[in-house]
Amino acid sequence: MQEILGKIKYGMDKFLAIFCAILLSFMTILVLIQVISRYVFNSPAAFTEELVRYSLIWTGFIGAAYAFSTREHMALGLVKDKMTGEPKKALMVFIDALILLIAIFVITIGGFKLAMSARMEFSALLGVPRSLVYGIAPVSGVCIILAQIINLYEDLTGKTVSWAPKSKKAAAKEVEA
Repeated sequence: MQEILGKIKYGMDKFLAIFCAILLSFMTILVLIQVISRYVFNSPAAFTEELVRYSLIWTGFIGAAYAFSTREHMALGLVKDKMTGEPKKALMVFIDALILLIAIFVITIGGFKLAMSARMEFSALLGVPRSLVYGIAPVSGVCIILAQIINLYEDLTGKTVSWAPKSKKAAAKEVEA
């Protein structure tokens, strides 16, 4: 079970990190295009502003999923850091279960309803359905749900879930043996 969860976590973290890096690079290029077109060519490219805004929304949601998966999200550690033993374990389980419930009902279900309600609304400049923009919320919600299930497993068992692919040399040695 721990190895399966480790593989899921590794794959999800890798995907989320790469996706965030791509989105941030995309936004950087768009802002550069906007600045160059505005100040060099004196003719601003209007579509870039809308694309950057939508990319920022996507980056926020994907970044949040990544933060929950790696447990690097903002948290007040004042109470948690002073606790030890079973009370700390109970608090961690409560916090992770609360985040799981919020991810299920608010981000995933609420995000899906928002995306579905906005499918007939279109963006002003690009003409894309707003549901495409809001559709990242349920995707992020599913990732947060998976991350929180893994976090709850870690809290309850006291074991850290991790997995790393074997190097080619290590795999070759296993085949030889």
